[in-house]
Amino acid sequence: MVDIDVQIPSAFDPFAEAKDSGAPGAKEYVHIRIQQRNGKKSLTTVQGLRKQFSYEKILKDLKKEFCCNGNVVQDKELGKVIQLQGDQRKNVSHFLVTAGVVKKDQIKIHGF
Repeated sequence: MVDIDVQIPSAFDPFAEAKDSGAPGAKEYVHIRIQQRNGKKSLTTVQGLRKQFSYEKILKDLKKEFCCNGNVVQDKELGKVIQLQGDQRKNVSHFLVTAGVVKKDQIKIHGF
């Protein structure tokens, strides 16, 4: 008999990498992800900012800068997560670097 490793595709979890807390330095990265909603609609999430920052003020500036809507969601495992309408991954990463919130090498952009 031949043993074959078969992987059955399952539902995609965009936060799977963040759950691996055993990875070295996993807490120091800011993760910017895109989640597909329905049709062409998408959602951008920002997770991993330091707790010393006011998420509400950062959200207010992001919404004003990119003319989109958003909110701050409290997650049990991931803490506070900023959600924005649309695909704002590059815009958010550029904004966070120019505002001095994080350095460019601390940002990880996920998505298609």
